[in-house]
Amino acid sequence: MNKGNLILFFFCSLLSFAQNALYNSGNLRIHEGGQLGFHTDLINDGVFDQNAGLAGFYGENLISVSGAFSPQFFDVELLQENGLFLATSISVANNMNFIMGNVFNTLDDPGTRLNFLENAFYIGQSDVAKVIGFASVTNRQNFIFPVGDANTLRTLGINGSSNVSAASCAYFFENPSAPTSLAEQFNTTSRERDLGEVSEREFWVLTGSTPTTVTATWNARSALIDIALEIEDITLVGWNIALRQWVSLGTQAAVGDLTEGFITSEVIVPDTYAAITFGANPLPQDTFAVNNPTLGNYFLTPDGDGINDFLVIDELEESPNNTVVIFNRSGQKVFERENYVNEFNGFSNTDNFVVNRQSGLPEGVYFYIATLKDLQLEYQGFLYLNR
Repeated sequence: MNKGNLILFFFCSLLSFAQNALYNSGNLRIHEGGQLGFHTDLINDGVFDQNAGLAGFYGENLISVSGAFSPQFFDVELLQENGLFLATSISVANNMNFIMGNVFNTLDDPGTRLNFLENAFYIGQSDVAKVIGFASVTNRQNFIFPVGDANTLRTLGINGSSNVSAASCAYFFENPSAPTSLAEQFNTTSRERDLGEVSEREFWVLTGSTPTTVTATWNARSALIDIALEIEDITLVGWNIALRQWVSLGTQAAVGDLTEGFITSEVIVPDTYAAITFGANPLPQDTFAVNNPTLGNYFLTPDGDGINDFLVIDELEESPNNTVVIFNRSGQKVFERENYVNEFNGFSNTDNFVVNRQSGLPEGVYFYIATLKDLQLEYQGFLYLNR
């Protein structure tokens, strides 16, 4: 009898235990090149590890995995419209292929999870194929958790200073102050002194004892426009377990805009924090920045008719100690002035090579950076020079 028939025979004998579940109380193994497809629940009360083949979960009805022991698979394939529910953890040693369907587990129990072992990876993750609940990783330096909620993939990445011995993560599209899936609350009004607003839209739970950076992404649903004026104001924050308040996790990099982007924290120890989400630096106490989120864009026609002959930025009157720098579309600096008072009229004042300097700059789009040193603010925008 070949290995495939042996597995099929053993599989059928186990099915005789009950019509609606595969019950394993012995020693089940998928040999190299072997494939075992599950169309019913798995109850694992025996040894189910050292597998070298493919375990697939298929069908239209929700499949559950339960039992006293956690099965360990080599390759896993999920093509299950209604998903795979984990009442006990499973581990993947090689590849997890998300084709269709979500892996569910209990959101208030990080002990039950889809675990990726040292060399494991995954493919196919999407808004309709991911982990709703806890995913974990073992002995890896960096990893992106394929977690989300019922509607959206909301990954979180870690990058340890050394191999992370173990870490787990789950995503919650819930208000941290009043989560529906957890008994604990993380009051967004309880925060360190130098921290502004804290998001009330979503959060992650991340566990682990190895120092690591954390990278989180946001999208339009994150509504960061509710807590910040610009991306530079965004920071990752964590609910400090000892202090019982939100604190900044620092920022190594932030890319994107308030609609979509990602941010990487400084190195932290995840177990220090019960939850992680987005926060913002506090808004300026004066009303200038609040009332002037931008200085606008400008149109210049330096033809001597007294209309739009010079670049006039009225807001600079609030900060006589300022700097204005203008660049062309190639990034070449064409104008710079300390304590600017409406001097620019289309002529370069820098030492950079500019063709026909005496004739003025050519018609086109230019970019400006205005630094209001008295208010510790910086703005950027563009102007169109029309000849």
